[in-house]
Amino acid sequence: MSLATAAAAFAAGFVAVLVFHQGVWALYHAAGKAPGPAWNIAPVPPLGVPTVVSSAFWGGLWGIVLAWLLPVAAPAMGYWPAAIVLGALMTSAVALMVVAPLKGRPFAGGWNPRVWAFALSVNAAWGFGTGFLLRLLGSG
Repeated sequence: MSLATAAAAFAAGFVAVLVFHQGVWALYHAAGKAPGPAWNIAPVPPLGVPTVVSSAFWGGLWGIVLAWLLPVAAPAMGYWPAAIVLGALMTSAVALMVVAPLKGRPFAGGWNPRVWAFALSVNAAWGFGTGFLLRLLGSG
């Protein structure tokens, strides 16, 4: 992967958090089903950056991973299913099985189907958005 492709993938993943991931999160919040508001500006440790900026940064890093995996998965699955499924699964699994326990939350969301449905859907939206933006930027 070239540096230009990695930069485009980071930008796509970053923006996809702000638009697609947080857009679906806002729909859940409007329905009273989200754990908190979308576009949350509460600071997160250790740097005190707004939550949404932290999420977008991690979305940018995941965008690089997605751009690296799409050429491998897309021939078998198709570009859009690969972007959506990889976006949903890889980010949700890490968030619920690695990050959550590190933050003192239950492993795998306590295997609660609602937690998984929420995570998979907002992250599927991110995967779609990242794939869309990669294509728009000529890197997908």
